[in-house]
Amino acid sequence: MARKITPRRNLFESERRFRLLVEGVVDYAIFMLDPGGIISNWNAGARRIKGYEAAEVVGRHFEMFYLPEDREAGMPARSLQTARENGRFEAEGWRLRKDGTKFLASVVIDAIYEADELIGFAKITRDITERANAQVALHASESQLRLLVSGVTDYALYMLDPNGIVTNWNIGGQRIKGYLPEEIIGRHFSRFYSEADKAAGRPARALQLARDHGRYEEEGWRVRKDGTFFWASVVIDAIRDDHGDILGFAKITRDISERREAQQKLEKIQRQLAESQKLDALGQLTGGVAHDFNNLLMIISGNIHILKRLAGNDAKGLRAVQAIEKASQHGASLTRQLLTFARRQSVSPQTVDLSERIHSLREVLDTGLGGSVQIVIRVDAGVWPVTVDPGEFEAALVNLVVNARDAMAGGGTITIRASNTCLDDDARSGDFVAIRVEDTGTGIPPDVVAKVFDPFFTTKPVGKGTGLGLSQVHGFAHQAGGTVTVESELGKGTTLTIYLPRGVPETASASVEPDSVGSGTVLLVEDNPDVASASAGLLEQLGYSVRWVPDAESALSALDRGSIDLVFSDIVMSGKMDGLGLARAIKQKHPALPILLATGYSDALQSVRGDFQILRKPYQLHELSRALSRLSAG
Repeated sequence: MARKITPRRNLFESERRFRLLVEGVVDYAIFMLDPGGIISNWNAGARRIKGYEAAEVVGRHFEMFYLPEDREAGMPARSLQTARENGRFEAEGWRLRKDGTKFLASVVIDAIYEADELIGFAKITRDITERANAQVALHASESQLRLLVSGVTDYALYMLDPNGIVTNWNIGGQRIKGYLPEEIIGRHFSRFYSEADKAAGRPARALQLARDHGRYEEEGWRVRKDGTFFWASVVIDAIRDDHGDILGFAKITRDISERREAQQKLEKIQRQLAESQKLDALGQLTGGVAHDFNNLLMIISGNIHILKRLAGNDAKGLRAVQAIEKASQHGASLTRQLLTFARRQSVSPQTVDLSERIHSLREVLDTGLGGSVQIVIRVDAGVWPVTVDPGEFEAALVNLVVNARDAMAGGGTITIRASNTCLDDDARSGDFVAIRVEDTGTGIPPDVVAKVFDPFFTTKPVGKGTGLGLSQVHGFAHQAGGTVTVESELGKGTTLTIYLPRGVPETASASVEPDSVGSGTVLLVEDNPDVASASAGLLEQLGYSVRWVPDAESALSALDRGSIDLVFSDIVMSGKMDGLGLARAIKQKHPALPILLATGYSDALQSVRGDFQILRKPYQLHELSRALSRLSAG
């Protein structure tokens, strides 16, 4: 027979299950109080959290869980009164465990009524100590972060709302940008951009890129409160909530003006080093080519006088010889330019009065440039003298002026200026004289400026220039201990400036150069037989007897045998000893014996220092005669 389940039994079963549920909860202390606050039951959660067994607390007043000072303040009674009047009491506060330790509790007390009569209270307590500790730690961390951000002085760290309005400000922002917090908070961050950047929409673009990609980074100019500019490194990070909605932006700005200047300086030095290495390599190449070419020219020019004698009165033959002579002289001029660029030209430095020297070229320049070009010369009063080879200086100045003329197809004005200046950079320092040649031409494109001193580089049509003019200027300036710079702006013209070290004034002394005496025996030391033949022919035309040897060792042996009145030696020779070494060896053994050296190129010239007379190859008969005359007179 089936058992009949009555409503009363159902209620009993439901209460039993609820009681089991409550007693089984371990994360919450759930227990009942009678209207006076006496504990009437106890669950597993209460035992775990508070440490008491049911027998230890049931029948006792719940104020036992409060701190003594809270009990004295009447907090237990006040909590029950609030629950009685409002139906519920909620609070967080410190409570005591059985072992006397404290824990932070979240407390809820609900008043229980039956037929409008208060029958007791349901009390739920949760231990939230760990959560509170985490919140305290979070708050401390946030506080430390705020202090850190506020104290950073090398970075401007601040927040922007989604529209770009500044919402906070640190001392770094104040130091870098000049604004106090009250001056900038609530303002749009675009005020840090230049007017051109604002007009181009760069602030809005920066925020949009940060919004789209999570971060935006750049370097660029920014504006301080006082209107000055600084080069800034900028990072903008998008800040989003857990749902991905944008909350604002974190913006970090650093003033890297000094770092940028240092980087630019380093890049400039690296470019200069690369340019120097390139020009040195080109100098080695061109110097070597010029040396070999000079020997060929020496053979041609040395035999021209023989050809003239052979041509006699034959007009056609003489014209051919003159054409050969002219071509030889032009070739010699080209090799001098190559050697000047390579800084291996044999030079004869003298103290030069720049004002006198520049004005002395005026007539030549006026005649050569034509009527469409006007020359203006402005040399400052008291400009310092310089120590240079006068011929090379004039060639450099003429090259600059001709180059300026060619840049002004329709005519214009060329201004030559000379003034004293002081250099103080990584390469040179001290007193210099600046010789500037300015034109009003078309200017040089930026991609061409770096190449203007390269040998054979030219923008002129084929046949209109050798490409060696500015190379000669570059080599001359550096060989003289100075430098040359170029400044150009398209449509406005170009300025080339030669900087030459300040020289020491000298008192000029008159010197007489007698003609060659044309007597005696010359020991000719030359390792190239063809050059030796040409040189011997010139010496014989001057009345000398010639004894030729191919190297320094043979020359010393010949001197030991005697009957030598003068030694004429090439510097660059094969063998263990070059011409300069030979000359020094002769000076030791035969100090009274005159020595003349010849070369078109030699690194050894750097150490000659006027110890020996040097004749530049290729030389002609009159040049050889003059050199021998000076040697005999000395």
